[in-house]
Amino acid sequence: MEQAKLLIADDESLVRLDLRRLLTEMGHEVVGEAENGQQALALARSLRPDLAILDIRMPHLSGVAVARTLLAERVAPVLVLTGYPEPEHIEQANEAGVLAFLAKPFRREDLEPAIAIGLSRFREMVALENEVQNLNERMEARKLVGRAKAILIEQHGLAEREAFRRIQAQSQALGKPVHEIARAIITASEIGA
Repeated sequence: MEQAKLLIADDESLVRLDLRRLLTEMGHEVVGEAENGQQALALARSLRPDLAILDIRMPHLSGVAVARTLLAERVAPVLVLTGYPEPEHIEQANEAGVLAFLAKPFRREDLEPAIAIGLSRFREMVALENEVQNLNERMEARKLVGRAKAILIEQHGLAEREAFRRIQAQSQALGKPVHEIARAIITASEIGA
């Protein structure tokens, strides 16, 4: 099993102690402990753990509120522990994007797969988001190049292939990406109009 840097947060010190012991025995490193939601959020932001294990009910901020923020900011995946596995808590955790939900008392046999799956799902999610962002950027770049080609065709009576060749040549000459040259052509055309 992959070794991870973990943050644990629970308002009960005995639960934190037991959880720390168990996680350390499993080969993980507990990089921080918090006794309330505000501490957990601050520690997670500064320590950037691989995974945060949060109690669902904590003072100041609930584990669900902390989870929602950590996942929105892509700080760390969250595994929630609770002594109250009621349907509304499960639904809240699910809506917040929690990657695993375990009832207390927790056991090693439950923690190990939950940690492994939580880490894996978070990496997959971040990789997919990066891929989507990359595809969106590429699509936007293609749109810019298409608009710039249309401008060159209209203004200089060029064939499409020749318009694209000129954009590429300018890109190479200036050492700038093709989409930046396209953006400059579009801007110059808008200013000239």
